[in-house]
Amino acid sequence: MVSSELVRAYEADGAVLLPGLLADWVDVIKAGIERNMREPGPYAAENLKPGEGGRFFDDYCNWQRIPEFVEIVHKSPAAQAAAALMRSKSAQVFHDHVLVKEPGTAKPTPWHQDAPYYFVDGDQTVSFWVPVDPVKDATLRCVAGSHRWPKLVLPVRWLSDENFYADGDAYIPVPDPDAAPERYRVLEWEMQPGDAVAFHYRTLHGARGNFTSERRRAFSLRFVGDDAVYAVRPGRTSPPFPGHDMKPGQRLREDWFPVVFPER
Repeated sequence: MVSSELVRAYEADGAVLLPGLLADWVDVIKAGIERNMREPGPYAAENLKPGEGGRFFDDYCNWQRIPEFVEIVHKSPAAQAAAALMRSKSAQVFHDHVLVKEPGTAKPTPWHQDAPYYFVDGDQTVSFWVPVDPVKDATLRCVAGSHRWPKLVLPVRWLSDENFYADGDAYIPVPDPDAAPERYRVLEWEMQPGDAVAFHYRTLHGARGNFTSERRRAFSLRFVGDDAVYAVRPGRTSPPFPGHDMKPGQRLREDWFPVVFPER
């Protein structure tokens, strides 16, 4: 499913569509999402302010306790596809992420890069964003080439709009691609359940609100490759992973972040 043409497009744009990557796993993902929503983890969040309609739920770092997600991580083609896109000999799982926008949730997912929130440095990174409902309007949006910008975008808290780190001088302000369409090429796709958008941790992305009468449930898996190492950020990262004891420049510890391709 990952041709050399797709790999080149991923390297150039920082985001590509992989139709049907997890089409055979949609029912398993649905069951895992519903289990996650019934039994949320410590990082679960509701991302709407009082008076905003709908529901925008997200949660992450649950794959090791949710059987359906364990199965996807170890048995689906996601890890092998990740290694191919990253041109990496291995794929090491970083974490999972569930994002659900119920019908009538107008709030968009803010523009952001994932890398500034994470304690990961390296070029071999990839996230898969996989809907289990048809997506026509509440699409994921990625800014082509933003993974090659010389500086990272300042991370912001989704609910409060506050800067994530007190020292923001090392980052550029969050841009608004819709306000300057001549400067930014935004990629977005209509998707079927099981399709996947693959994007780099440094790719600027966001998502439209869900103005439809249908749910928009999405599951993300995030991987790192051979060159990924632990990096220090100016404050508490998200996910925080407390007590990891890693040092700058070390590969992520495999007992917490297992290598799932090739399976050991």
